[in-house]
Amino acid sequence: MGKPPHLYELIILGAGPAGITAAIYAARKKIDFIVLATNIGGQVVLTSEIENYTGFQYITGEELSAKFREHLEKFGFQLIVEEAQKVEREGDNFIVKTDVETYLGKTVIVATGRIPRELKVPGEAEFKNRGVAYCATCDAPLFEGLDVAVVGGGNSGLEAVVQLTKIAKSIRLIEVSPQLKADAVLIEKAEASGKVDFLTSTRILEIVGDRTVTGIRVQRDGKESSLPVQGVFVEIGSTPNSGIVDFVEKNQWEEIMVNSKCETSVPGLFAAGDVTDAPEKQIVVAAGEGCKAALSAFRYLTQRRG
Repeated sequence: MGKPPHLYELIILGAGPAGITAAIYAARKKIDFIVLATNIGGQVVLTSEIENYTGFQYITGEELSAKFREHLEKFGFQLIVEEAQKVEREGDNFIVKTDVETYLGKTVIVATGRIPRELKVPGEAEFKNRGVAYCATCDAPLFEGLDVAVVGGGNSGLEAVVQLTKIAKSIRLIEVSPQLKADAVLIEKAEASGKVDFLTSTRILEIVGDRTVTGIRVQRDGKESSLPVQGVFVEIGSTPNSGIVDFVEKNQWEEIMVNSKCETSVPGLFAAGDVTDAPEKQIVVAAGEGCKAALSAFRYLTQRRG
């Protein structure tokens, strides 16, 4: 018979602001735990400019992620670079299956964040990574001197536009609503560049191309037209990465529902950050929720028998 799997006191899923903060507090409480994540920083890595994180008047997402890593390494705990694919219950414990291994824990903190929402239009899947991108911070340099489109008039879309004004030749901002939803300061920055054509009340119908993207087909005011672009950045929000847990209560948007202690409907299972129904998807909020989740897990463990 093989050796039974080690029973960790806590398994943390995700290493964004919520998961990292939970890990720091778990380490300080001397909990026997691991972190399962494919990267450090989560969506923070995709953010170009951060001006509202306490202690930093200005910092890039990449720089803040590096700070997170430094803080983690100080405690020297185990970060396993694997993606959690399924969480299951086994009595009072939990089984976490990744693409590589299976882990057993007395408690779990789900801090898996969110994933980009897709357009679901013809050509999107075909030209993904061949002109269709979901991260301006990651991919904008590949479109230097080219004509591009950004789909989405919220903060994510306008942040992408502002980044691209320094790189792309021209930018067409596609927004289905009559008005942009982004913060005024972002809109002003985009307007000041002189590179942006704002197309509100416009719906993208298709992404076209040959080997790579060569254009998009849109509908505006009931009329269809084709626009020549070499890149399309999809910035229409995200959905909670909560599908790995199917036995916990969620809301209509598939966010894991938690109380003020980050407890879910399942004892021993906690959740924190953007994957939950906690209001305001902000870095500082996610970090605070990660702290609460870890302290709640610690309290649960001290009160649990066995």
